[in-house]
Amino acid sequence: MEIIRFIVPSIILLISVIYLILTFNLPESKVGNPTAAMNYPLLIGFSLLGLSILYILSEIKDRKKIFDAYKIFSDRELTIKVIIVLVLCLGYTFIFERIGFLISTILFLGALLFLINGRRKWLMNIIVTILFSFISWYTFAELLSVSLP
Repeated sequence: MEIIRFIVPSIILLISVIYLILTFNLPESKVGNPTAAMNYPLLIGFSLLGLSILYILSEIKDRKKIFDAYKIFSDRELTIKVIIVLVLCLGYTFIFERIGFLISTILFLGALLFLINGRRKWLMNIIVTILFSFISWYTFAELLSVSLP
């Protein structure tokens, strides 16, 4: 059995456990239901935990099959795109609090779409970026009354 096939699901499992521990340590809300702030993060955490367990079980079931998923990184262009996406995600986490949800999401999503779709589909990239960002902002800020940065 190749141990390499269990690296990613194990990392996801570890992240989900850490995420759940941090969620349980969230401060209680001073307004309304004291534990309401935990509901959505708990849903995400337990979903991630369950899916990571299913992923591990799937890899156990497929242990006899040849594992060559790492060969995808032999494609230099794809590897560069994966690294750029990771850098964009990291950048998004740093600018989110500083410039706010709407602007940071527009910049992040726009950069991702231009990376994936290229410049040829510039109009679609811009429309999807702006529509998704504004609909997300409106849904959270106005309909759900969630305070966004």
